[in-house]
Amino acid sequence: MESFLTKLKEITTFVFDVDGVLTDGSVFVTDDGLQSRAFNIKDGYALQLAVKCGYNVVSVSGSRSKAQLHRLNSLGIKDVYMGIHTKKTKLKLYLEEKHISPETVLYMGDDIPDMEVMQYVGLPVCPADAVEEIKALSKYVSPYPGGRGCVRDVIEKVLKIHDQWLTEEAYSW
Repeated sequence: MESFLTKLKEITTFVFDVDGVLTDGSVFVTDDGLQSRAFNIKDGYALQLAVKCGYNVVSVSGSRSKAQLHRLNSLGIKDVYMGIHTKKTKLKLYLEEKHISPETVLYMGDDIPDMEVMQYVGLPVCPADAVEEIKALSKYVSPYPGGRGCVRDVIEKVLKIHDQWLTEEAYSW
């Protein structure tokens, strides 16, 4: 079995679930039914830096939020797939279109809908507060919970191993 550090060196593509990974999983609902989520600014910094450094950054989520789309697009993430309930099928099509090997993909998920896709990719990881079934599948469990720095944690590890962390791109946002 390859070590975690060896797998980090192979990563070309980051794929993230939204609720429970890019957010803490909380959904705030107003009296008129509007829903909102909070995104972590440090995760956002790492996401936009990964895009600038040439990594594929993808979001696959079952939710359908215009605010979520706006936030991710503002970070330079163009591959945002919402309303997806069979994540493995969508990711498999994406990887085939882009000619990306599943072995070079880091996927971060936190709950049962992420299980199948996590078994498909080369590096399944999760936040500290993921459900036990997801932790058992993960090759790395971030010490940070969803929406509280887990995304930055894994992106930073990959960029550091490739000497891309404190480069010129890092200082401009």
